[in-house]
Amino acid sequence: MADDDELWAPFLAFRPEDRHATRLRRHVEEDMKRGARHVPRRAAALSRDEIVRAAIKVADAEGPDAISMRRIARELNAGTMSLYWHVASKEELLDLMIDSVQGEQLTPEPSGDWRTDLRALTRGARAALHQHPWMVDFMGGRPPTGPKALQNIERALSSLDGLGLDKATVFTIVQTVSTYALGTALREAQEVNGERYLEQHFEGLTDEERDAMLGDFINRIRASGRYPHMAAVIEAGIDPDAPETREERFEFGLDCLLDGIEARLPRP
Repeated sequence: MADDDELWAPFLAFRPEDRHATRLRRHVEEDMKRGARHVPRRAAALSRDEIVRAAIKVADAEGPDAISMRRIARELNAGTMSLYWHVASKEELLDLMIDSVQGEQLTPEPSGDWRTDLRALTRGARAALHQHPWMVDFMGGRPPTGPKALQNIERALSSLDGLGLDKATVFTIVQTVSTYALGTALREAQEVNGERYLEQHFEGLTDEERDAMLGDFINRIRASGRYPHMAAVIEAGIDPDAPETREERFEFGLDCLLDGIEARLPRP
């Protein structure tokens, strides 16, 4: 959206200078000054959204380390310099990717029910992180907001209007539910990675051999005497990482969080 394009300027101002990208961008800007007839045909055919979508597709398949301007240009069957007509640098491309993903799960307009709105915000953020798992490890090193992220925050803040809260508390509540979504996605990614690790570790073993290895591990925990509560969980047959309880665990935690927030609201 044009409005989003205009909003990018202040975000870009905080990014450290990428000298290589700046030099390439300068060449592109010089060509731009010569007029539209000097725009390379393939560059004119591209759009920034198309470039961002291609980059997200690569990151979803191979992780963010696979992202480079050259690689994305190859995906689009274009020259690398063609991308610089639309995106100033790889760093800007990465920021655009994150903001685009956040735009996929836009927080709904306030409904008048703050619990419903914050629940939708949390579910949407978690869903986006599941769909694009590279985001979990990737977001910590990037600027925290872009235009679409700001739109989500604005809607979340407005959903708490009329509750008699000061602005600092309102913002803390929105941060808290956002942190829960991020923390849950990180925990669930760890669970999935654990499942893959066990599958690889037990590959080629019979069921009897696998059960024997697990039994030995459990017996060592029990015999040590150091983990009585964990041993009790195992004895009860509870798998804390079970995929079939993942949604139930997420909703339970979210209910506890929203109940805690509600308990702190000013009473009429």
